[in-house]
Amino acid sequence: MTDVYVYHFTRVGPTGDIVLSSRRATLESIEGKGDAIMASQIVVDHTEVDDSGFVIGNADDESHPMGRLWSQIRSLERRADSRDKEALQLEQDSEAQRRYILSLESRELRKQAHALRKQRVDAKADEPGDQIDSRVFLSMSGSGT
Repeated sequence: MTDVYVYHFTRVGPTGDIVLSSRRATLESIEGKGDAIMASQIVVDHTEVDDSGFVIGNADDESHPMGRLWSQIRSLERRADSRDKEALQLEQDSEAQRRYILSLESRELRKQAHALRKQRVDAKADEPGDQIDSRVFLSMSGSGT
């Protein structure tokens, strides 16, 4: 189990302008390519980073608020899964304290993912296209007009 810190970064584009990276990467990967934006730091599971140190996946995930939430939920769940997997591989007696800590961390990560999932559902329910017009409902039920 390894949490990895990743960042967006700026680099000089082909025309000499400053370009923002479309994907986050580790500091080691950014070195020599551009300047890390430290405020963009997020934590992901090691399984979410490719061999080059860049976050795997669609760069468009973060361009929409729902995509950002989904990415965060997925990452939290992967981090929890990694902790569960590591805990299962530890010796029952000799590493009981480490197993317990991993279990607590996993539970907390899943709790955070659950809260984000609820936030995502609530936000989707607030979108105008997802709301049922009461007039349509009443006319469909035969009790309108």
